[in-house]
Amino acid sequence: MPAEIPERFLDLFEKQAFAHVATLMADGSPQVTPVWCDLKDGMLRFNSATGRTKDRNVRRDPRVAIEISDPENPYRYLQIRGRVVEITRDGADKHIDELTQKYMGQPSFPYHRAGEKRVTYVVEPEHVSFVET
Repeated sequence: MPAEIPERFLDLFEKQAFAHVATLMADGSPQVTPVWCDLKDGMLRFNSATGRTKDRNVRRDPRVAIEISDPENPYRYLQIRGRVVEITRDGADKHIDELTQKYMGQPSFPYHRAGEKRVTYVVEPEHVSFVET
C-alpha cells in the first residue's frame, strides 16, 4: 500500500519545484540529481534518458529518496522514500514535453540529443515525511 502525500503538500507538484532524487551507486554510495517531477494517481513521476547514472542505478536497485522544496519557502519541504515500480518509454516523450511546459513554459523539450531515448520513472511512495515552518 503506497504512503499518501498529505493534501496540503500537493501544491508542490503544481509549482516549478525541483525534486532531488537520490539513487544508490553499485558500491552503495548515494548519488543525487535534480529533476522535474509530477504526481499522477498518487505516484511521483520523473523523466530522464536511458544510460544516465540515475537510470543505471534504479534499474539495478529501485530504491530512491526524493526531496521537494517549496520554491516560495525552502523551509517547507516534502521527503519521499520509495521504489521505482515502473520504467517506461511509452509516453515518455509526451511526458517530458508536459514537464517542459510546467517548468519552462515551452511546448516541447529543447534539449533532446540525437539517439536519446527518454523514459518515465514511476515511484511508489513507501514513506512520506515533511517539514513546515
